[in-house]
Amino acid sequence: MGSMESSASLRNYFEERVLKQPEGFSFGLWTKNEGLVWLKPACLPEVMEQLWLKVPSRPLLMTHVGNDERSLGHGFVIYLLLHFPGDFTLTLGARGIEKSFPSLTLLCPALNWPEREVRDLLGLHPDGHPDPRPLVLHPGWTGGFYPLRKPCPETPASIGGECPGEALKEVSFNPQPLSFTEAEGEGTFEIPVGPVHAGIIEPGHFRFQTIGETVLHLDAQLFYTHKGIEKLLEGKDLEEGLKIVERVCGVCAVSHALAYCEAVEKLKGMEVPRWILGWRTVLAELERLYNHVGDIGNLCAGVGFALGNVNALQNKEQLQRLNHQLFGHRFLRGNITPGGVKKIPQGEERAYLQRRLAELEQDFEEWLPLIQEHDGFRQRAITTGVLSKQSALDLGVTGPAARASGISQDWRERHAHLLYEELKMEPQVEQEGDVWSRLMVRVREVKQSFALLAELLEGDFLQDTVEQGDFDLNGSGAFSPQPYSFAWGCAESPRGTDVIWLMLDDEGKIYRCRIRSASYANWAAVPLAVQGNIVPDFPLINKSFELCYSCCDR
Repeated sequence: MGSMESSASLRNYFEERVLKQPEGFSFGLWTKNEGLVWLKPACLPEVMEQLWLKVPSRPLLMTHVGNDERSLGHGFVIYLLLHFPGDFTLTLGARGIEKSFPSLTLLCPALNWPEREVRDLLGLHPDGHPDPRPLVLHPGWTGGFYPLRKPCPETPASIGGECPGEALKEVSFNPQPLSFTEAEGEGTFEIPVGPVHAGIIEPGHFRFQTIGETVLHLDAQLFYTHKGIEKLLEGKDLEEGLKIVERVCGVCAVSHALAYCEAVEKLKGMEVPRWILGWRTVLAELERLYNHVGDIGNLCAGVGFALGNVNALQNKEQLQRLNHQLFGHRFLRGNITPGGVKKIPQGEERAYLQRRLAELEQDFEEWLPLIQEHDGFRQRAITTGVLSKQSALDLGVTGPAARASGISQDWRERHAHLLYEELKMEPQVEQEGDVWSRLMVRVREVKQSFALLAELLEGDFLQDTVEQGDFDLNGSGAFSPQPYSFAWGCAESPRGTDVIWLMLDDEGKIYRCRIRSASYANWAAVPLAVQGNIVPDFPLINKSFELCYSCCDR
């Protein structure tokens, strides 16, 4: 279905629902590319069954947001953001939740973590959820501690006025045992790994159930260093919010900033000039380059292939030095601002950027065959850690992990917010879903990024550039959004689609900011890909996804 077909057919479906159940459904905004439907929480299962199972092409689940809107008279609210082929985005808003809401996890496994997180942070129970264990708040927190609840408003209990735990004078944490699947049967073993590792990675615990070296089951427990960033953002102005959001993850600073700024620009009605979009595209591809090259090296490290690893790491280091030299930061932090970009290479600097990228591309092409043609590495990677296409679809996997399993899904092509449509960017897809496929997607995307950067820097995409500072959020072209309106922004990070959902209060400050990183969406796929493989292959499989702990512990 194209955009108009998606929009028209979806609107027809909801118009029928409004006629049949006017007490359960109502329309909000509806445009060519976006729709908003309000519905009673009890209606969620029937709607999601229709949208998830009965449409010609299953939508992409972008994010799931729990929000405390009792002070606005809406009770607790669940927002589901779905993107359909043809670039149409539908938001389902379920208002009036008091203590529980119907779980959709059995229908849509990708909602497993988000629903458990709403239970932990807002105290709302997902009725029918198959996993009763906490997710973000490890066992041991003071009972009734729900950090994302707002101060208790003076509202009737009928819309959630009862506020257990919000009068807590003290909050404490006494660590309790975590719950894991137990190995049963003769010859089975449990192997605990972590949460502290022999390296500089952040903490995460992996509990293997094995028979011999074969992995029967793997539990992955994260959120040891949950930072409470979404709570920290509440009440911040938009400039402060940007500084926090782009620090959620060091290596995805550009992606998170792009998603955040897109949401701000929608709310403020800001039109971004084409040449600014061009430089943002340059920054996004530079971020993808150094990440992908480093990830290729990490895959080599996963099997002890030192030569492949050091070649990749020296190439990554040169790319990051180039970032620092021309944009002021190895991780490109601080360059994306609402409505603009901070630093723009001019004249000789731009020519130097072109020249250095061409040299580093040649270097990449020279050492790449050492990896691609190494029999030992190929034997370890091919057919290892397979993630099937159906599993990837069910879990809402995104980025290179999805494309390696035969899913032609790349936000750069699916929603061309930057200049990717003009560049005719095409997703790089492999079919086997194994470690080798995830490697080859990255290899092809590195080559693609070098080509896209060359085209951007040589063509007229960056014309009319002038030295530019911060954009005035209240200046020309911007307006004050309706209080408690919301918008979303997305960017394709090196790991997949990052989504920022943003709501502002009546003073223009952040009321709620939901950060859904690609790593958050993909972590659930790692245990599935490990199943049936041998324990020594876990580091290789894990590195082939190359997920971030910090993005989850936001």
